[in-house]
Amino acid sequence: MLASYATIIRRAAALTAIAAAIMVAVGAAVSGVKGLIGALLGVALVAIFYGVTVSVVKWTAKYNPQIMMLAGMGTYLLKIIVLLVLVGLFQNSTAFNPRLFGLTAIVCVLVYSAGQVIWSVRLKTLYVEAHIDPGAEQ
Repeated sequence: MLASYATIIRRAAALTAIAAAIMVAVGAAVSGVKGLIGALLGVALVAIFYGVTVSVVKWTAKYNPQIMMLAGMGTYLLKIIVLLVLVGLFQNSTAFNPRLFGLTAIVCVLVYSAGQVIWSVRLKTLYVEAHIDPGAEQ
């Protein structure tokens, strides 16, 4: 399970890195240095958020797989709250372009989520483990 999950995460992260590079270039082209900084902050936020989620889910799966979904949902709720606080704090910022910050974060989240879905569907994984009893007759 964890090996296939790691493959999905790596592939989704690679797609997101491409989208992030595009958004940073767009931010710099549209709004100069402030757009560049806003886009870079958006990329950093998404990278930190998904890094925390992957770490928490990996740790939980290792020590207590039964609460893995609860840990994932808990980190999701925490990320939403932190994002709301950050958007509220940064909405009137003059140090960077807050719209490009938000747009970059949204694009990266959507690409990462879509990448996870696409690679989850494409990756061949067993969801039922066959148990063969060597003493049983066939």
